[in-house]
Amino acid sequence: MGIATVAVYSEADKDARHVEMADEAVCIGPPPSKESYLVIDKIIAACKQTGAEAVHPGYGFLSENEEFSRRLEENGIIFIGPKHYSIAAMGDKIASKKLALEAKVNTIPGHNAAIDTPEQAVEIAKGIGYPVMIKASAGGGGKGLRVAYNDKEAHEGFASCKTEAKNAFGDDRIFIEKFVEEPRHIEIQLIGDGHGNTVYLWERECSLQRRHQKVIEEAPSSFIDAVTRKAMGEQAVALAKAVNYQSAGTVEFVVGKDKSFYFLEMNTRLQVEHPVTELITGVDLVELMIRVAAGEKLPFTQEQVKLTGWAMECRINAEDPFRGFLPSTGRLVKYIPPPEVHGVRVDTGVYEGGEISMFYDSMIAKLIVHAATRDLAIARMRDALNQFVIRGVSSNIAFQAALMQNPRFTSGDFNTGLIAEQYPKGFNAADVPHDDPAMLVAVATAIHRQYLSRNASISGQMPGHEFVPGEDFVVLLGDDEYRAKALAAKGGWDVSFAGEVYEVRSNWQFGDPLYIGTISGQPICMQIERRGLVYRLFHQRSGRYPGDVGPHGGIEGADAQQGPAGHVEVSAVPDARAAYAHRRHRGAGGQGRRSLGQDRGHEDGERAESRARLRGGDAAGQAGGQSGGGSDHHRFQVGRRVGVGLQGDLDAKTRYRAAHSCRASIGREQYPLRMVAAQHPLPRVLAFTEALPCCVF
Repeated sequence: MGIATVAVYSEADKDARHVEMADEAVCIGPPPSKESYLVIDKIIAACKQTGAEAVHPGYGFLSENEEFSRRLEENGIIFIGPKHYSIAAMGDKIASKKLALEAKVNTIPGHNAAIDTPEQAVEIAKGIGYPVMIKASAGGGGKGLRVAYNDKEAHEGFASCKTEAKNAFGDDRIFIEKFVEEPRHIEIQLIGDGHGNTVYLWERECSLQRRHQKVIEEAPSSFIDAVTRKAMGEQAVALAKAVNYQSAGTVEFVVGKDKSFYFLEMNTRLQVEHPVTELITGVDLVELMIRVAAGEKLPFTQEQVKLTGWAMECRINAEDPFRGFLPSTGRLVKYIPPPEVHGVRVDTGVYEGGEISMFYDSMIAKLIVHAATRDLAIARMRDALNQFVIRGVSSNIAFQAALMQNPRFTSGDFNTGLIAEQYPKGFNAADVPHDDPAMLVAVATAIHRQYLSRNASISGQMPGHEFVPGEDFVVLLGDDEYRAKALAAKGGWDVSFAGEVYEVRSNWQFGDPLYIGTISGQPICMQIERRGLVYRLFHQRSGRYPGDVGPHGGIEGADAQQGPAGHVEVSAVPDARAAYAHRRHRGAGGQGRRSLGQDRGHEDGERAESRARLRGGDAAGQAGGQSGGGSDHHRFQVGRRVGVGLQGDLDAKTRYRAAHSCRASIGREQYPLRMVAAQHPLPRVLAFTEALPCCVF
């Protein structure tokens, strides 16, 4: 649009992407938001310092703050958002519900006045009829909200909501309304100008939530029909006109299983999930907000609003789904988002090498896709998740991948309770089994054969004892065993097992995080990560390869975080001279490195590796044979447990306790091999605000 930009930032965000991209940047204080992003005077001072004429507040912090909008107006600065009186009218949930009733918008039965005591809350709840929702008047993002099914829960829920609301919003007013069972969360995007024109831009389905926090959004909804869509849109517009709303906003509804819908609240700001609306309508909402704030009319009417295709958004957050979604902070050692082609869009504020701090929201990026149909959008999202590489911090990509192949989600038969119902004990990778092993077995065998070929080129091998890679391998996938053969071919390997030949072709090299190529002519993209001496594979079926397979994990070591299922182990069949890992030899006079297959200690270790099998167990173990004055240590893969690596050292005198064990042969002796669970230090529990830095234009 040709507008110069100014970014305001806290000291924690001095290296943030928005700071780098802006024409100018102004530091407004220390990391705590109450000392920087929430200080209105500092934002106004930055505007005056740089000559900025307008402010876009982003998604959070001051974006729905009545005083901020008013103060900017008083200082002759344009607020790119609604007028302060509209924010005030819709920011109070009790007042907004009364306005909705006056505008003839469907509202949930409830008590619209503030409630003073737990006893009063119980009486009101009994009058409405359980279950009820106890909500903070100034709440948002699931804060200050409880569902009560009886008097005891109503009494306790009122007290906890009141305390939480006071701490989070400085407003402890509480109200109660009927809880709609099997609800769906559907919201209407609208935009109005200063000339009396208001249109709705269809709906977004935001029912996939965890603890009232949105996880996946899509547009349109697979649940509502054209008649319901029109009725919801018209009621949203009526409410907006009732408060003279100018700018982009969202009216949220709860929709019952009978398609009855009720007003929840109005968000007087741009939503995090606005890109899905942009993709199905072709409308740039941020540009429209700027033009409306500048006094322009909307360039289209309601009849001209398009609805083309299907769009979905996954919120990629820095959190560990395998540890109760604990926040994860640290440096992004590797950050490779999928290419923004073929209907894929990535909105992000981070970069490789950047820091995920403890101060703000845990969101890393928004991954958005667009396709002609819902099924194609799901397939495209699966492909994009396969290609999204994040290392250094944990992310929820594995969880998103699991949801993308959940039968209830793919069928469209879900509501806001899906995640709680499907994962009552939290997310576990074992919840997503591998349906078709062909792809993983073929790629794992090819990678292993390529690894052995590289080992064969190690210099300094004893003449006559050079390492020669074999062709036959055993692939363990959970409790299933596959015997495979890998033969070199132009551009890759021909892997045969179960009577089929899979032509695996790729330019993949060691160190590449993505294995991109084809299997028998079908495109394949999966993530590969090396952990110590083992590799892990991560993949989710897109639907283009035969079968319908969900997300997969792979060759797994300690700290396995990202892959949501399956473990693949590849080893040489008995009597082959190759082992899976590097060898390290410790001599009597110190530590040195030896070539593969160099002496008897290695040969014994290889036999130990090929004989050791642990069904249903875990990752890496070490076994040692005796040679000279020291011992040879070999690391190998045995068995499977998703998300945890087990490892232990073995010698003739020491035993380690664990949940699983097997026997390993070393030379002519057999020793019990026991695995010790690797310790995973838990990160501190951190609190994040739901906001992004605001940008000054």
